[in-house]
Amino acid sequence: MTSRQEPDQDKPEAVAALPLEVTATGLGPWPGEDPVETARIIRGELGSPHMPFLAELPDRGVGSDSLGRTASLLVEMAVDVQPYGWRLVDRPGKDFRRAASALSTDINILADVAGEEDRPAAEIKVQLLGPLSLAAGLHLHNGERALIDYGARRDVAASLAAGVGGYLSRVSMAVPGARLVVQLDEPDIAAVLAGTIPTSSGYRTLRAVGGQEVTESWRVVIDALRVAGAAEIAISVPEVEAPFERILAAGADGIAVPLRALTSRQWEQLAGAIEAGKRLWAGALDVSAATLPKVADAVDSVWRPWHQLGLPASSLGTVRITPSSGLAGHMPSTATAVLNRLTQVADGLNQRALG
Repeated sequence: MTSRQEPDQDKPEAVAALPLEVTATGLGPWPGEDPVETARIIRGELGSPHMPFLAELPDRGVGSDSLGRTASLLVEMAVDVQPYGWRLVDRPGKDFRRAASALSTDINILADVAGEEDRPAAEIKVQLLGPLSLAAGLHLHNGERALIDYGARRDVAASLAAGVGGYLSRVSMAVPGARLVVQLDEPDIAAVLAGTIPTSSGYRTLRAVGGQEVTESWRVVIDALRVAGAAEIAISVPEVEAPFERILAAGADGIAVPLRALTSRQWEQLAGAIEAGKRLWAGALDVSAATLPKVADAVDSVWRPWHQLGLPASSLGTVRITPSSGLAGHMPSTATAVLNRLTQVADGLNQRALG
């Protein structure tokens, strides 16, 4: 890695103007089926200055996964579940209603748990599946993925954009005064751009979606989120072939990405984003192994490339520390331990920032 110049401190977008405190948050998916206990654990472990989140509990079944949950927000587009997955239909069915009901329950529980706190958190994060991965996961009437058709892709993005306002409004009422942060998840984006998403038959793949269309789809949703009151929006992508330049062009405030396999070139791109005033949501805690990494190792996974690139220690305040992936596949006790470890990593980086 090559050293970089420090950003111009006279520029308003310089990182030094951002809050100088590393914070921790989770990515959304959580184990178990109890939203009350989940909300209490998350808000207890991620107290100020860290960022609690509205968890997804896929163990509850249909509609509680990220795809069904996000699809329940669509406006003038309804879904149901077929043997091959979620399908766009003419009228809402029981699966659509189940997904919407589970989300409403979670928001009501959030309001109850937050209302009991003596010192409510200053921020709350929610997650949405991004428009491209949503189109890859939803199927048309003929069973093919919505991603196959330009008009369907456009309609999915527009429908999602139309639905986020009501969603953020409900969350805002549940936690009055909290800063709203949104994480747009695009787990399939590399395959979407490369044209490797399989057709419903599995015998061929769908044509690649152009980069400019991806940027525009994100921009449509991001613009709607801002109008709805989102104070910060990050797009979450896997590290392999991560389209950082597209994320920035779409106007996102931050990039969420696991660190374990980032290349030197990718770190260079991230450094440029940080110098431009963007936030890095660093997936510094690898949760794929049987045991959690040591705090010092996770701290080093951020600090070492940061230092090698010549980024100032003070700009670590742009960082949010996350796990490398969601926690739904873990035991609840392990997921709780992960949140605790995240805050320890954030503390370690804050010590680095102070010199």
